[in-house]
Amino acid sequence: MSPRQDRRPVVTGIGVVAPNGIGTDAFWKSTREGASVLGHITREGCDHMPVRVAGEVRGFDPQALVEERYLVQTDRFTHFAMAAADMALVDAGIAPGDFSESPFAVGVVTAAGSGGGEFGQRELQRLWGQGSRYVGPYQSIAWFYAASTGQVSIRGGFKGPCGVVASDEAGGLDALAHAGRVIGRGTDAVVIGAAEAPLAPYSLVCQLGYRELSTIDEPERAYRPFTSDACGFVPAEGGAMLVVEDEAAALRRGVPVRAYVAGHAATFTGASRWEQSREGLAHAIRGALAEAGCAPEEVDVVFADALGIPEADRAEALAIADALGPHCKRVPVTAPKTGIGRAYCGAPLLDTAAAVLALQDGLVPPTPHVSDVCHDLEVVTGRARPAELRTALVLSRGLMGSNAALVLRHGTDDNPS
Repeated sequence: MSPRQDRRPVVTGIGVVAPNGIGTDAFWKSTREGASVLGHITREGCDHMPVRVAGEVRGFDPQALVEERYLVQTDRFTHFAMAAADMALVDAGIAPGDFSESPFAVGVVTAAGSGGGEFGQRELQRLWGQGSRYVGPYQSIAWFYAASTGQVSIRGGFKGPCGVVASDEAGGLDALAHAGRVIGRGTDAVVIGAAEAPLAPYSLVCQLGYRELSTIDEPERAYRPFTSDACGFVPAEGGAMLVVEDEAAALRRGVPVRAYVAGHAATFTGASRWEQSREGLAHAIRGALAEAGCAPEEVDVVFADALGIPEADRAEALAIADALGPHCKRVPVTAPKTGIGRAYCGAPLLDTAAAVLALQDGLVPPTPHVSDVCHDLEVVTGRARPAELRTALVLSRGLMGSNAALVLRHGTDDNPS
C-alpha cells in the first residue's frame, strides 16, 4: 500500500541524551554556542585502548529516569533511548495514557548499529568467571539491536507498527523515513530515533578495525573534518528520539509543528569506498530534494556527515557541489558533531534534532575545532550564524557504505512541498 499524499509527517517532539547535554534545551544551548565536550575516555577497562578520545554522556542517572524493572533487563543504549523517548513525548504534549483507547495509533521505530555491548560483556564475564548460574535471564534480550524499540513500545503501551533499522550510521535517517511512510499508511504518530552506547571495552575493541577511527590523544585535534590535518572521527554515545505525527493528527491535538519531514533518499556504495560515496551521496541528495519538491537553491543549511578523513571529506564536498550546483558556494554547512563525536546511528538523529532547532531559531550552529577549511564549502566556524532558515538538508554516511539525505522544512511553512 502506497503512502497517502494527504498525510504529511511532522516533528512535534524532541528528546536528547547527548555528551553536551541531557535534555533538548541543554543540548541546543551547548550546540549553538559551539562548545566541545570531547575528552579522554574514562570508562573502566578502556585506558589501554589506542582510541583515547570520545564523547561521553556524563551525569546521566538511569535510576532517576527509568523504572527499576526496566533497568535490570536493559543496556545503557536502551536507557538512553527510553529517557529520550520520555522527553520527546512530553515535548509533543503526549501524557501517559493519552493513547490508551487507541494504542494501535502509535508506533515505535529505532535504528541501531551495535546493540547492548556493555550488558553483554558483563554477562559473559560472569559466565566465564563464575559459571552459567550467574548469567541473568535478560542476556538474551538486552544486547539485541531491537531492544530499544521493544522497551519503548512496551513501556508506553504503543501497539502500532514497530521496527528497527539495523544498519550503519545512515540508518538513523532511514528510520526517520520509515516512520514517515508508516504515517502515510495511516498511523497517527511514531516515536522514532536512535541512541548508542559504544564505549564499553568490548564495544571499543569491535571498533578498532575501523581505519576511520581517530587515535589522536589530544581532544582539540582528534576530530577535525574538512581540514588539512583531518585524521578520522571520534566515537560518542547518546542519541535523540523524536515524535513524528501526521500533520492533521497533530493539529487536532493542538500541538505546534516543529518541522516537516519533507524528503528522504538513500543509496549504497560499499564499505570504505569513500571516493565512490561522492556519486551515491549526490544521488541521495537529489532524491531527497525531488521528494520534497525542493530546488537546490532553496536549501538554506546543510548538516554535513563530516567523517573526518581526507578522501571521505573530499567526496562529501564534491557530492554537495554535484547536487546543489553553484548554490553550494553560498549555502552554510555545519557539523556540530565535531564537538561531541559521532554516535553512530545516533549521530544523524542528533543532527536532525539540531536542524529542527536551527530552523526554529534561525541560527546555524558552528563546527567546533574547525577553522582552516581546505574544501570549497561555506563551513560555519567560530560562532553561530544568524540566518533565515526555511529548509535544512541533513546528510549521513555509514562505515559499511550507506548514504542518506533528509530534507526538513520549517514548521510554519504552509506549503512545504
